[in-house]
This record gives sequence, C-alpha cells and structure tokens, in this order.
Amino acid sequence: MAHIEVMLMDDVAKLGKAGDIVKVAPGYARNALIPQGLAAFATEAAKRRLAKLEAERAAKRAELKAAAEALASKLSGLKVTVNAKTVDGTKLYGSVSATDILAAVQADRGVELTRSQLIMPDALKEVGTFDAKIDLGYGVAVPFKIWIADDGTAEVAE
Repeated sequence: MAHIEVMLMDDVAKLGKAGDIVKVAPGYARNALIPQGLAAFATEAAKRRLAKLEAERAAKRAELKAAAEALASKLSGLKVTVNAKTVDGTKLYGSVSATDILAAVQADRGVELTRSQLIMPDALKEVGTFDAKIDLGYGVAVPFKIWIADDGTAEVAE
C-alpha cells in the first residue's frame, strides 16, 4: 500500500510533533489528519503556514507563562490551615482531601485552582505540617505548607 507524506501542523500522539514530515496511509491523511487541521500536504505553502502557527503558539505560550508567573507571585509564601475532627487529638477522623485544601487556598488568597494543579502527599490523616505544591503549568510551581489542626471536638478517653 502506498503512503503519502504529510507535514504535521500540531502534535499528534504516536505519530510525531508539529513540523515533522511523516508517511501515513492516504485514507488516514484524507479522512482524519487534514480535515482536523492536524496535518497538511508537505508543500512550501504548508511550511510557511506552520511557521506562522508556531510564531502564534510561541506568543500565546509566553503570554500564558507570564500569567502563571503573576499568579505564582500572588501565591508565594502561602500557608493554609485546615481544621479537622480528630479521634484522639492527633489522628484524624477520616482525612483531609484536596478539595478541603483548595477551599482553604481560595479562602486565603481568593484564587480558584483545580484539583489537577495540586500536588500533595497521599491522604493526610494526622495533625501536623505537610509540604505541597501548586503546579501552574509552563514550568511554574509554587511550594506551600499545609497545617492540619485539631478542631477541638475530639473526645479523649480518660
């Protein structure tokens, strides 16, 4: 079966990165890659179009990275405290979830983050201080501290 050469206009999983010239089946190029704007026939016009797209993407990445760095400066020095019920004053009744931490960050700094941006230790199940990170993308990450405190409702057996 004959293959044709196309130039990728965007990254395509298991095929290549933007700008690569790859050989694919004609049907795949005609029915999937070209209509979705992921590839074009490898011509000089396509190469010029790709160069223009890359310049636009680089400008957009720079803009998004600047926004991430601005948000990182707003979040620098972040320390959040989460009050939780404990069984005996140290061991939590349940655990502190990412949702609890994100709510504490929003209450403290007014910044709404997604769960996927939060990098923290596994389940937090005891009172103490923990290190975590907020990944803002584009190589920008903000370390912060989580303090888990007893909310004072523990019934200690005497």
